[in-house]
Amino acid sequence: MRLKPAVISTALAALARTADAEQPGAARPVPAIHRGLEWGKLNFLHTTDTHGWHGGHLQEPQYSADWGDYVSFAEHMRAKADSAGVDLLLVDTGDRVEGNGLYDASSPKGKYYYDIYREQSIDILSTGNHELYHASTADGEHQHTVPNFKQSYIASNLDYIHPKSGERMPMAQRYRKFKTKNQQLDIVAFGFLFDFTGNANNTVVQPVKDTVREKWFYQAIREETDVFVVIGHVGVRMPEYKTIFRAIRKQNPLTPILFFGGHVHIRDATAYDSRSFALASGRYFETIGWMSVEGELEKTSHSEKNALSFSRKYIDNNLLGLYHHTSLDVDTFPTEHGRNVSVMITRARTELDLDYAFGCAPQTYWMSRSPYPGKDSIYSWLEEQVLPDVAVNPKRKDVPRLVILNTGAIRFDIYKGAFTRDTTYIVSPFTSVLVHIPNVPYAMARRVIKLLNNAGQIMKSGPMDNRFMAIPEQLVIQESIIYENSETDLYSDGDQQKLLADGFERRPPHLTEGYTTRDDIDEWGDDTVHAPINFYVVPNCIQAEVDFPSKGEPETVDLVFLDFITPWVMMALKFLGGKYNEKDVQLYVEGTFTKLMAGWIEQNWPRRCEV
Repeated sequence: MRLKPAVISTALAALARTADAEQPGAARPVPAIHRGLEWGKLNFLHTTDTHGWHGGHLQEPQYSADWGDYVSFAEHMRAKADSAGVDLLLVDTGDRVEGNGLYDASSPKGKYYYDIYREQSIDILSTGNHELYHASTADGEHQHTVPNFKQSYIASNLDYIHPKSGERMPMAQRYRKFKTKNQQLDIVAFGFLFDFTGNANNTVVQPVKDTVREKWFYQAIREETDVFVVIGHVGVRMPEYKTIFRAIRKQNPLTPILFFGGHVHIRDATAYDSRSFALASGRYFETIGWMSVEGELEKTSHSEKNALSFSRKYIDNNLLGLYHHTSLDVDTFPTEHGRNVSVMITRARTELDLDYAFGCAPQTYWMSRSPYPGKDSIYSWLEEQVLPDVAVNPKRKDVPRLVILNTGAIRFDIYKGAFTRDTTYIVSPFTSVLVHIPNVPYAMARRVIKLLNNAGQIMKSGPMDNRFMAIPEQLVIQESIIYENSETDLYSDGDQQKLLADGFERRPPHLTEGYTTRDDIDEWGDDTVHAPINFYVVPNCIQAEVDFPSKGEPETVDLVFLDFITPWVMMALKFLGGKYNEKDVQLYVEGTFTKLMAGWIEQNWPRRCEV
């Protein structure tokens, strides 16, 4: 029996007493119109691609709750499930690291993060590609997160190579079978990673199509179970999930199969058939995903006549929304455990000096909310101001150069105001450095950028899809999404009309900009009603021309680029007839690009922001 959905409401009542975000200095959450969660017999909370944002978004009020708040939220939601006699499971689908000072600023990386993350009770979790780029990161995952979640961690197609013995072993258990707490439902769960090839040499990612042919997988999908749960760092529309679905469904024509995905940094939901459902829950701890399933789930009741129904919501991660979904307030919501975790985060941020300001951003620079090229584009700022100043080799400073930066090297917007130590890792968390190939014929070098951006089929024989150079969202979104400057139709459903009649006779509350998701289910999946945000597609790479002659063209140039895109650059040069190999690639500037960018800001932007 379904629990009655919460009535759509606003968070104004919760503001009767002022609600401060948990982290000092975090933006105060803003009142909003909320849609309720629909509970079923089996329910899930889902996080993915949190990338170290466990302190919340200090500059964005709609996402300002922290990991301690999520701990409190989960405890309250589990209590609701227990009271109703239904089940609630927590899942996480990887990319928990790289992208925030809370992880990246410590030495070693993750010094504080591992202890903070482990405080949440997660039932099923898996690995992302960012846990695997560097051998030290994979070691950290194996030494900390795997034992911290020994019963919950699943690695269906990932192996780890022991640094001393050289032994190749599963990163964690291949699958997990367990019973839910309240209804004793049998669950068989898997944890996958997409067919990633950029992993460090102390890990092995087996292609999904090979994994589903393994003997252990055949045995696992023949287990007697009520529900299959497949979690993974895989976009819900990527072919790997279709492969897994077909393999399970062939053997189990009526068993419910639930998928939880990630990697592409978007909110999304779809269904592969009438007895399956797939959910992706955004990025950067902006979103807590919700899925519920109602119907006869017990294996003895599996029948085409016994239909299942699925529901999903994308919960904005802020305190007012969490109060709404738990029917609590500023006094009753925080649990002792949750408060303690928030204190852990505050102490870690203080010890890492994450609020140290390199400078004050004179304006906001957007990744995809503003068109490139343009005055508000972070990529135009980099191309026109930063790259010409930081891409300088003292011994070759007079040599003309083309400097190429992949747009995926930038992971977040720069907001007007303080640019802090934390911001450096938020905007560019990677350890990439600028390298170069000297004295490349200009006639050849100038054509590289076009191949990197537009020659998908030509470059198909390269190391990976060209789109991996761009921002993750563009693995799914290939065309710009532009809205009119209007809030028309945002209040078109009956429940919201009732809300307006009851509480906002004259006009609705001002809408903050945010997610307005349209997935395969409907356009009402977001728990919070927002004004829409434009999304402008950006190229895979941008390029700056530096120290070119005032007249004419140079005969040769230094071709400078981030080391991450070396395989694609080499493929482009090969296609253009160049006889280069990776031995020709040399370091161009000392220091990571992240440090070079922070140094530029320290020298060029005011140290303090005017009040």
